[in-house]
Amino acid sequence: MRFFNIICSAVVVLFMSIIPLSAEYAEPARGSKDRIAMLDAVRAHAEEQLGDPVEFIVYELRVAGRFGFASLQAQRPGGGAIDLYATPGFQNGTLEPDFMDGTSMQALMRRSGETWVAVHWAIGPTDVWFAYGPFCRRYVSVIKDYC
Repeated sequence: MRFFNIICSAVVVLFMSIIPLSAEYAEPARGSKDRIAMLDAVRAHAEEQLGDPVEFIVYELRVAGRFGFASLQAQRPGGGAIDLYATPGFQNGTLEPDFMDGTSMQALMRRSGETWVAVHWAIGPTDVWFAYGPFCRRYVSVIKDYC
């Protein structure tokens, strides 16, 4: 019985040492191909809703394999504020500035070949919209600490 317990303990230790390695993420370096492509993927949605041009303050940018996560603040080049009431999104009824947290953005992303796609994204959310079952299961490698 003691031998069985030792083997079981060894197996548990082995799995515990493997799991964190598969769930770790990295932050793409400034100027890297991944970082530029990820920000450009989110920028397309930001500029559609907020008008262009848009640049980002990057709070978090994570990559693990083919999955990515971005937490950003959209602004005009040079740090200019975006007037949400003057945006295409407000004018077409898709943005409601009175119920938004400014121009904060989050995106769950997937790499397809060399291209990054912002699959799920939000502008100005007032909650952690991506921290629930389906997103947590699929994007666990980049948002585990939120789930």
